[in-house]
Amino acid sequence: MTSTAPTTAPAADARSLGLAHYAARGVLEHVLARHGATFQQQITLRAAVTADAPRTADELVAEVRAFLKTGPAAVHATIGELLDGRLLVEDGAHLRPTDAGRELIAVVGAETAPLSARIWSGIPAEDLAAAGRVLALVRQRAEAELAALAD
Repeated sequence: MTSTAPTTAPAADARSLGLAHYAARGVLEHVLARHGATFQQQITLRAAVTADAPRTADELVAEVRAFLKTGPAAVHATIGELLDGRLLVEDGAHLRPTDAGRELIAVVGAETAPLSARIWSGIPAEDLAAAGRVLALVRQRAEAELAALAD
């Protein structure tokens, strides 16, 4: 069953943003669960796989913390899980994704692609552009507020 947005949609707010985020994340987590992976593991592993150069643990922790807005201990724990699962490997001071880690990211991407296509299909380009501008501004302002809270 295909559903379209109502013609008189409510204004976007923090609740609607959160609900959309968790609905989309739920789709991803469903796919990840089939592979025994968590959302945090996927974010961390993806950062390692897509990096231009191998990252040290501290560099990877800093990058993932910026994405997930979480403490370093949680990211270190996730890195430990990925090392234990042989999805990451230590190479001197650096962490590198293994072939199994790269394969997991590729498989999850392939499995989520058609789901994402259905979720995003039919949304007019001008609506996506407007939403992108609003989300970028909300992110910028929220990160500024978070930084002020941390001071």
